[in-house]
Amino acid sequence: MPEPRSWPRAVPLDSARLWLEPLSVEHAPEAAGVFGDVRLHTWIGGAPPTPDELEARYRRQVVGHSPDGQHGWLNWLLRDRGTRRLVGTVQATLHRPHPDRVEAELAWVVGHAFQGAGYGKEGAVAMAGWLRTQGVVRCVAHVSPGHRASEGIAAALGMTPTGEVHDSEMLWADSGS
Repeated sequence: MPEPRSWPRAVPLDSARLWLEPLSVEHAPEAAGVFGDVRLHTWIGGAPPTPDELEARYRRQVVGHSPDGQHGWLNWLLRDRGTRRLVGTVQATLHRPHPDRVEAELAWVVGHAFQGAGYGKEGAVAMAGWLRTQGVVRCVAHVSPGHRASEGIAAALGMTPTGEVHDSEMLWADSGS
């Protein structure tokens, strides 16, 4: 197997109202309570993960890269700075379409009880800003058509719909550098 490429590691980040905490396996029990709400899966598909399934997923993700090393994985939990409650998550999957170019596919999920407060936008903007300092030149996201909140987050990140549809989701992209 080839040597994994060097990818940035998630570091603690903050914004006006949020702490972005790098994912750890120990987060699984707490996260299962927030992301186990069946209402979230209206847009993201699938079924709520069990704590054991979440722990297994987090164990894979905290490695920081795909098994073949071709993709970097960065994951953060979003915590409200005032209450310290877990409110959501943001993540980036990095790849190099060319040796000197790093691009990121972004994703975000906000717990149902915390939606509508701007946490997703704030967390995604903080993550994307940090990614730019790490050399990421283009960001994309897959958004379910009609999911106004996610469309708003993508737009706040400077993305526009490309017209490309993948697995029934619209690809949004920024202009890149």
